[in-house]
Amino acid sequence: MPGVLIASPVRQKPVILKEFLWSLEHLETGGLKVDYAFIDDGEGRDLLRQFAAGRPVRIFPGGEGADIYHRDENTHHWRESLIWKVAAYKDRLIRLARTEGYDFLFLVDSDLVLHPRLLSHLCTLGKDIVSGVFWTRWQPDLIPLPQVWEGDQYRLYSTGRDENINEQETAHRVQEFLELLRHPGTYRVGGLGACTLIGKKALHAGVSFSEIYNLGFTGEDRHFCIRAAALGLELYADTHYPVYHIYREADLAGLADFKKMHFPSAQTGLPKRGRITLAMLVRNEADRYLEKVLRHAAQYIDSAVILDDASEDQTAAVCRRVLAGKPLLLVSNREPSFANEIVLRKQLWDLAAGTNPEWLLFLDADEIFEERAVAELPRLAADPEVMVYSFRLYDMWDEGHYREDACWCAHHFHRPFMVRHLPGFSGRWRETPQHCGRLPLNIAELKGANSSLRIKHLGWMKPADRLAKYYRYKKLDPAGRYGNNGQYLSILDPKPRLAPWED
Repeated sequence: MPGVLIASPVRQKPVILKEFLWSLEHLETGGLKVDYAFIDDGEGRDLLRQFAAGRPVRIFPGGEGADIYHRDENTHHWRESLIWKVAAYKDRLIRLARTEGYDFLFLVDSDLVLHPRLLSHLCTLGKDIVSGVFWTRWQPDLIPLPQVWEGDQYRLYSTGRDENINEQETAHRVQEFLELLRHPGTYRVGGLGACTLIGKKALHAGVSFSEIYNLGFTGEDRHFCIRAAALGLELYADTHYPVYHIYREADLAGLADFKKMHFPSAQTGLPKRGRITLAMLVRNEADRYLEKVLRHAAQYIDSAVILDDASEDQTAAVCRRVLAGKPLLLVSNREPSFANEIVLRKQLWDLAAGTNPEWLLFLDADEIFEERAVAELPRLAADPEVMVYSFRLYDMWDEGHYREDACWCAHHFHRPFMVRHLPGFSGRWRETPQHCGRLPLNIAELKGANSSLRIKHLGWMKPADRLAKYYRYKKLDPAGRYGNNGQYLSILDPKPRLAPWED
């Protein structure tokens, strides 16, 4: 289980510090071993001690230097001596994380309110250094701007070293950068700070906030970023989960709306809504139903894990485009394994479980829930008692009809598609190269429930697809060892018995 040290130098007004600590209490940390370290620089001591009660928290005394940190409702006033005092604090926390073998150090300022899913998401990105993005009015009359930038001191646009651009082009490029950050994604940047996850590789490479003596930029974050780049480490900004910055006390007025939107269970007392991760196996699906299926699923899932079995078309590009607003782990195999399905199903299971999910929903690229699932599935995921949900699958023969006969009766039975992630669960599989099932057999031993939600299986609707599947099954399972030869033959029935689909 990855170890994370959440750390912060603290010199903060209690009314703001209280909100920061509240957000730490509400972080989702499933699958992570989280400890805390604070350097107490003279304000909020009682609040830190209250937070530490019953938690793995270390509080170190500050007091290195006697600089006054002046803040008002206009801005924050930083002196050089105070900047390097804070830099020394942060380097102390880096040394602590490195010597004690943590996988991640999450350095976060004490005037931020973090989205509950931010930490777990950042840990899945595989980046050496990545910051969650927040927006701040650095002066009351300025527009909100991000705490990440393209380069230099605080340049918010890209430019070449020998490129000369006029004021109009500069403004255009600034707007492009700001618009990019307003869309959910993970982007390489030139500078970042204040809400930064530092991975083990970077911790051991020598990152530091200490002053680079021949660099004139102001702020320890600039020196950290330039040193990191010189060490060969790239910097990333992630905008999937927002962060609220209480830069001045007046910003507290907007915090209630932020909490209402992103902490609904804390506000209403309703059951906590479980996060749903879509797990999907794909191969050459770009021109079939993939986009339709993903667009519908994007309305109710929180993230996705997709295993691409060496597609030869634009399948991977479709996945990235449609799910651009969701955390996505997309793995593409170099060589296909579709002739040995069990290998792929196990691989997908392991990949999905490795993202520390709450719920895993296993759908194929041609399977889509009926419309009411958008509201119903999150409700199902909020039930703390159920471990597995089963649904009925309807084999659609055209847009308005499904197959209904002795060989095509999957819709008469509930089958498991959605399972709560249980760390340490050891799956036992049906070890066959075809028709092995999408989930381990011993899922049946978990507490389950049947749902009335229906799933449409679209893969049979086109005659060309039916013919291709017939030949595929006859090639991969000619003796019907893993499936049913009678059903294989019935695929080509020119007058199948159909029943109307009713919404």
